[in-house]
Amino acid sequence: MRFELFVAARYLRAKRRQAVISLITAISVAGVAAGVASLIIALAITNGFRQDLEQRLVGASSHVSLLRVANDGIRDWPALVARLEKQPHVAAAAPALYEQVLVSRGARARGVVLKGVLPDSERRVGQLLGTVKFGSAAALAPSSADESPASTQALPPLVLGKGAADELGATVGSVVLVTSPQGELTPFGMVPKYVRFKVVGIFESGFYDYDTAWGFTRLADAQRLFGLGDVVSVVEFRVDDLDRAGEIGGELERAAGPGFMSTNWMEQNRALFRALRLERRVTFITVGLIVLVAALNILISLIMMVMEKTRDIAVLLSLGARRAQVRNIFLLEGVLIGVVGTALGLVLGYALAWAGGHYRWISLSPEIYSIDYVPFAPRLLDGVLVALMSLGISFLATLYPSWSAARILPAEALRYE
Repeated sequence: MRFELFVAARYLRAKRRQAVISLITAISVAGVAAGVASLIIALAITNGFRQDLEQRLVGASSHVSLLRVANDGIRDWPALVARLEKQPHVAAAAPALYEQVLVSRGARARGVVLKGVLPDSERRVGQLLGTVKFGSAAALAPSSADESPASTQALPPLVLGKGAADELGATVGSVVLVTSPQGELTPFGMVPKYVRFKVVGIFESGFYDYDTAWGFTRLADAQRLFGLGDVVSVVEFRVDDLDRAGEIGGELERAAGPGFMSTNWMEQNRALFRALRLERRVTFITVGLIVLVAALNILISLIMMVMEKTRDIAVLLSLGARRAQVRNIFLLEGVLIGVVGTALGLVLGYALAWAGGHYRWISLSPEIYSIDYVPFAPRLLDGVLVALMSLGISFLATLYPSWSAARILPAEALRYE
């Protein structure tokens, strides 16, 4: 063991005449441990919410969307879907037709994004139809009887988000009026086109934007409502590598030919994930102030120790110890406090984060947060960053006391001994 480390360790273990220094040292270790543990737990919660949000968001929407640059719809979509489904990294593809409509029931009305889908294909690229809580989405399935005279008289089916249904006062079986802004030409000019739909299901995904502003119907019914013919507005894809969604989207653009453009789930939710990253940084800074307070305790402890050990330092210098060695003694002492506190904090933080996630200690209201417990997802990288920050702050706190110790003059310190 090096001389400096040996003396630093003895200083920490030895019983001092001034018990207050020992108390401050213990508080310093506890403060560093509390700060590190708090940071690990806070980052685990932030990461847990982010992972949960990302999983539900990716499940609710497609990974890659392909649409026409001219926004005039995709007419040869069956052949295009069949061809692009065979591209590398594509797990599933589904056509869809989006349009903004007005849904009304009695005196209540609200705007809704109506999505015409093929249910079997839609379930392979998104999970919104799988979140139907009331009724069923089975009525959206096309059948051979769709073109019969009896079926044309039946009301087309509609699956609404729970928020939209509550605002309209609609339940399963309710009849609503859907008005399309596309309109139709009459002798009196262009007038809005409206069709009565029957609510057959109500879904609840946990996402406000989807639950309050989305509805699903059959692709053929949406095409008839908008008067567009056999056209879809987008082809949606589920891919096997989420992180490469942008790259795979570019490959699908080239495979589809000129006139197409792609977008992906990361681009569509860029603002949301930017806000989550900002929240993570703010959490790191604010909770990290606990470690800074602990570092001030280390500073005070070392300054008081230098004052107590002035004669010991003078004796060491008189016996031939170099000033650099004296400085290193107090540097190592502060670093030892930081190392012990950081190690205890990491063990405590990861243990509590694991237990909190495993046993679901903190419950939430699923009606508000769409999840019934606080998710914990501790990461190894967070522990490394927190440990480096804690040790760095502890080291900075030792600079002034160690510099002061190295400047002690043996003659002055031992004059009255």
